[in-house]
Amino acid sequence: MGVKLVNITKIFSDPAHPEKKVHAVNNANIEVADGEFVTFLGPSGCGKTTTLRIISGFENPTEGEVWISGKMVNDQPPNRRDTSMVFQSYAIFPHLSVGQNIGFGLELKERPKKEIKQEVEKIMKVMDLKDLVNRRPDQLSGGQQQRVALARAIINRPGVLLFDEPLSNLDAKLRDQMRLEIRRIQQTFGITSIYVTHDQSEAMTVSDRIVVMNEGNIMQTGTPFEIYSRPANNFVADFIGRVNFFEGTAVLSDKEGIEVRFAGGAVKKIASSSGEIMDGGPVLVTVRPESLRLYHSQERKGFIDGKISKSVYLGPVVEYEIDTGSGKPVLAVTHNPVEEGFFKLGEKVTADFNPVSAHVLA
Repeated sequence: MGVKLVNITKIFSDPAHPEKKVHAVNNANIEVADGEFVTFLGPSGCGKTTTLRIISGFENPTEGEVWISGKMVNDQPPNRRDTSMVFQSYAIFPHLSVGQNIGFGLELKERPKKEIKQEVEKIMKVMDLKDLVNRRPDQLSGGQQQRVALARAIINRPGVLLFDEPLSNLDAKLRDQMRLEIRRIQQTFGITSIYVTHDQSEAMTVSDRIVVMNEGNIMQTGTPFEIYSRPANNFVADFIGRVNFFEGTAVLSDKEGIEVRFAGGAVKKIASSSGEIMDGGPVLVTVRPESLRLYHSQERKGFIDGKISKSVYLGPVVEYEIDTGSGKPVLAVTHNPVEEGFFKLGEKVTADFNPVSAHVLA
């Protein structure tokens, strides 16, 4: 079951200043294919939760159309739409057992008790909850409560499963586990899913595609690889992970890429780019810290020179800041420091990158 948003706009009035209008969502056009997992990602207030609530029917759009499974559902209330929501707060009934919570939706539909029991047993096995059927919610861990909320949403076999920041109440380790669990369960049932988060790692882990939003506008839609390695603009590049921006000039463009001359005089040909890039015009080149290679200054001539101003050891990787004298440090990450060794604070280094790992922005 697919979802399609056509020219969706949501305008709120500021209570303190009724004449002032706020565009929470601005002319959004999104298509989610049957069985696809799509995440709305962006900072607080970017419009991602409002868009999710418009799909569910809890908010009405100011303009535009919501289509689910080929039918426009603007006039249908939430309970008439073939969707199910997993909330941030879980919304589990404290007076019901795990089994009763999961089967609650089927009871509302007045399904036979035998059928409800069979369906509950089936889904509890898939969700790894089968030994907890008679437990109360206050006897469960945060991860178990999240599984119960997810099982209760899935048991009704909704056409579309909606997630509103479902992992924000869990600790970091449990969040990592539940990301993988949610993705596994979604793929097991093949349910079309739309997920809202401000956590970039979460979005990268669970999604087939990511919709990056800012101030009500869609900045880019693409796979996790496209969003991270081929950002459409400065906002996406800076919001997703960490990035180095290097200024340069587009010397020559052809079908093989763009030749860029950097401030230090180095010239590199980069195949990947976004935006309208004119020969002779200024460009920004994005290079992720893990794509930057560090060398001792005496070993070779690099792309930029500087000295190590900060070093953070994280076990499998070491994160460095390099002072190049430009005022903004360059970030670099080296892997497997046990074999590759360490750079010392204050040590002079040179850095370079493979053009295949870079991306040019207008």
